[in-house]
Amino acid sequence: MRMTIARTGNAALALCLGLGIVMADVAPATAQARPDSFAELAERLSPSVVNITTSQTITEQGPGGMSPMIPEGSPFEDFFREFMQPEGQVPRSRQASALGSGFVISADGFIVTNNHVIEEADEILIEFLDGNELPAELIGTDPRTDVALLKVEPEEPLPFVEFGDSDTARVGEWVLAIGNPLGQGFSVSAGIVSARNRELSGSYDDFIQTDAAINRGNSGGPLFNMNGEVIGVNTAILSPNGGSIGIGFSMSSAVVSGVVDQLREFGETRRGWLGVRIQPVDEGVAEAIGLEDARGALVADVPSGPAAEAGIEAGDVILTFDGTEIEEMRELPRVVAATEVGKAVRVVVFRDGRTRTLSVTLGRLEEADSAEVATVEDEKGETPRTAEVAGLTLQNMTADLREAFDIPDNVRGVVISDVDAESNAYERGLRSGQVIVEVGQRSVADPDDVVEAVEAAREAGRKSVLMLVRDQGEPRFIALELAD
Repeated sequence: MRMTIARTGNAALALCLGLGIVMADVAPATAQARPDSFAELAERLSPSVVNITTSQTITEQGPGGMSPMIPEGSPFEDFFREFMQPEGQVPRSRQASALGSGFVISADGFIVTNNHVIEEADEILIEFLDGNELPAELIGTDPRTDVALLKVEPEEPLPFVEFGDSDTARVGEWVLAIGNPLGQGFSVSAGIVSARNRELSGSYDDFIQTDAAINRGNSGGPLFNMNGEVIGVNTAILSPNGGSIGIGFSMSSAVVSGVVDQLREFGETRRGWLGVRIQPVDEGVAEAIGLEDARGALVADVPSGPAAEAGIEAGDVILTFDGTEIEEMRELPRVVAATEVGKAVRVVVFRDGRTRTLSVTLGRLEEADSAEVATVEDEKGETPRTAEVAGLTLQNMTADLREAFDIPDNVRGVVISDVDAESNAYERGLRSGQVIVEVGQRSVADPDDVVEAVEAAREAGRKSVLMLVRDQGEPRFIALELAD
């Protein structure tokens, strides 16, 4: 049976035809007994939830909206253009509509929904519980978290809801979802927080998993705790058939509230930017570098940016950022993004067996330029040199190897030309064509450099040695086990 993850916008024709994956943080810290009824809570909250209808103009080419696939410049191009669309005939247009959900967060008409609900819409119409309808203006969007902020102009103050603290939610607590599933507006469903801190595909993902029924059209709707606070925005579901099977995801209010504040103030997001590429710290990596516990975020690459200017290096493990302990790698991007652009923060890193504290002035992620590509020195005259260690056959970088393995010009190091399929190196993912850049957090440029670093780690009693490897330019640290 094939399972799919889909967004929850209910598109009648074109936009946002998806199911809701809603990851959100769990309910409040205090245990809650099963309520006798959700009626009072649903009655109080429903007026703040809205149905969202969007429309988009789509231009159709030729009869029936079909246009032939004719290569540009083909001798038949003019013929088919005249045949499919006679001279003087104007291309036909039609309106495509989509449905979704949202919720009011202020009496003056600010409304939160998913970005995919309103993406590419020409018009956005908001329907309230009392039947009143108002056109909405798009204030700003954030595709990274799938959040959008809208604004209507009501004649009277609107009922609204507030964000709660999703970080205090607990697995097993009751939650309530209200939305517009399958066009059935203002529907209420109840369930529990099934899991917290789920990650789907984005760097800033922090989803609450819930078994409250979520279907097409629920996208952008609120997930409430029993205090009537929004702790998540329903976004998608996991489903084999497009319908709810009790695995839904809601983006946590811990993420959404910060995004909404920025969209409301600036009309765009302004995330802090550290300027590092990171990977998890596992037990092998921790042992290889002498870190007591497997925690933090391992810096795999430091392009030009704030981190490089502050002295952060590849191989550092970031343990603390601006006073926040980093237990897992995935925590760092969210903490950095939530920090004010231009703020000078203290970053504690582990390097060479001890901690160091560095001061970093954050840039802005949205304005970050890609790192400059370094030019390579002339390698045509390089004499091939070979060495073998730990199941690896190594060669120095040459122009022929760079061309044979399609190694980017800015990558320098020692090329892996062969890997023993029965070695630990093979099990750890090392393959021909990859480039070893560092061993034991020291740069290597010759096969003998790698051999010496591996032997030094073995003589020092290490069970593994840390290698920085680039595969098609992408950096990754690997803790290579050392045989006795």
